[in-house]
Amino acid sequence: MHTSQGRSAGLGLALASAFAFGGSGVAAKPLIEAGLDPLHVVWLRVAGAALVMLPVAWRHRDLVRSRPALLLGFGLLAVAGVQACYFASLSRIPVGVALLVEYLAPALVLGWVRFVQRRPVTRAAAVGVVLAAGGLACVVEVWSGLSFDAVGLLLALGAACCQVGYFVLSDQGSADSADGAAPPHPVGVIAYGLLIGAAVLTVVARPWGMDRSVLGGDTTMNGTDVPAWLLLVWIVLLATVLAYVTGVISVRLLSPAVAGVVACLEAVIATVLAWVLLGEHLAAPQLIGGALVLTGAFIAQSSTPKAPSGPLASGAGGEQGEAGAELPIGRAAS
Repeated sequence: MHTSQGRSAGLGLALASAFAFGGSGVAAKPLIEAGLDPLHVVWLRVAGAALVMLPVAWRHRDLVRSRPALLLGFGLLAVAGVQACYFASLSRIPVGVALLVEYLAPALVLGWVRFVQRRPVTRAAAVGVVLAAGGLACVVEVWSGLSFDAVGLLLALGAACCQVGYFVLSDQGSADSADGAAPPHPVGVIAYGLLIGAAVLTVVARPWGMDRSVLGGDTTMNGTDVPAWLLLVWIVLLATVLAYVTGVISVRLLSPAVAGVVACLEAVIATVLAWVLLGEHLAAPQLIGGALVLTGAFIAQSSTPKAPSGPLASGAGGEQGEAGAELPIGRAAS
């Protein structure tokens, strides 16, 4: 009974996390179109979330001494790198396209495993890579010479590569260390990742030059005026803090495989929200391609071989929590 209730609660939290992550781009794009630089929007998101998570970081301050490389990698790649590239891509291409390109990360991870680590991959994993690549070709409509901005697509691909980089770091710094150290608390890692990401983005984005007047006015979502501050609250509290925390808890209540399936709904949710709230319509070939990308990403994620030493999560990067629970961090909003 308790197991069934736990799984039901975990499924609900995983869905909440997918909805929260999926809405980040939809809330950020009107702010970018209103005049805020994409890097400034990222800085506001990360700095605001870091401030909210500051008490959590203090509680897990021992991580600074025990896992400095992991925290630095999470801050630079999973927070600053992924979000800066993703939000910059939103200024050039639709939300759904940007997120679907980012979901190539599980397939790219398999490339690292096969050609860099020289470990065999399963036939199913290879099929997943082919499906994801073919789906991406449909999403960007390669037959028409790329119907979307090439720079925007490269930025979205950069977000996917940042996720792969964090996976590599996690694989090298597995919680199953030789000295038998306890695995780092995932919420603590998230808190410090946000703090480090905020510090890095402060140098890169230089928020003191931000046009703050935008935050005091209104933005437009598909013809409807929405206060800019309300979208900022959405991005910080819902699309970042709530999304990460519910995602962590859901992985502990569900198996990583089940949580990974639900996480794939993030791209679907983002595409639907962008369609309804921003009026961004995708053509039929792009919708079919999106389905192929998500199917390939799921197959690739679930088929990635484990290293003998027990690496971290096999999706678009990951980190083990207590009791060996894997934490997928391939979240754009991430």
